[in-house]
Amino acid sequence: MPAMQTQMWHNMFALGLPLAEKILRPVLVYVFLIVGLRLAGKRELAQLNPFDLVVLLTLSNTVQNAIIGEDNSITGGLIGATTLLVVNYVLVRFVSRHESLERLVEGDPDVLIEDGKIKHDCLTKEAITVFELLGAAHKQGFAGLDEIDRAVLEPSGSICFFGKKPNPDDTRHDEIMKRLDQMAAQLAALKT
Repeated sequence: MPAMQTQMWHNMFALGLPLAEKILRPVLVYVFLIVGLRLAGKRELAQLNPFDLVVLLTLSNTVQNAIIGEDNSITGGLIGATTLLVVNYVLVRFVSRHESLERLVEGDPDVLIEDGKIKHDCLTKEAITVFELLGAAHKQGFAGLDEIDRAVLEPSGSICFFGKKPNPDDTRHDEIMKRLDQMAAQLAALKT
C-alpha cells in the first residue's frame, strides 16, 4: 500500500520534463499566440461570431500539449500556468510603457464609417459584415447605421460609434416648431 501511495504522489508532483523546458514551452506558445491573433485581425478579439468562437476554443486545446509536453503532473501544470501569468504580467506592463511597441503589438484603430458613409473596403479587410456592424450599433443604442457619423474599430476589437449631430438649421427649426406648439397650446387655453 505505501508503495502505491508513493507512486501516486510521484506521478502527481514529479516533473516529467526539465524545469527550463517547462518554462520555455509556455513562453514560446504565448509569443506565437500573440503574433497569430495580431495577424488574424481585431475581430478575433471581441466581435466573435460562432466560427471565431470555435477557433478560439479549439486553439486552446491545440496548444495545450505544446505547453505541457509529456508532463501531466500537477507541478508541471502549475509551472506552466505560473509562467503564462508572469510573462503576461511583465509583457503587458512593458508594452504599456512603450507606445510604438504597443501600436506594433495591438495595431491601429480602423475607421469603418466616416462622415456617415460606410467604408466597405475596411469592413472587408477586417472581415466584418454590414449586418454585424448594425448589430454592434444596436447594442450601443442606435436604431440604424444612418444615425452614425463615425464608427471606429479599436485595437481591442470593440467598435465605437459616434452619432450624427443635428445641423444648426435642423436645431433652429425644431426650436421654432416647439415654440409654435407652446403658443398654440396657450392660445387654445385662452379660448376656453
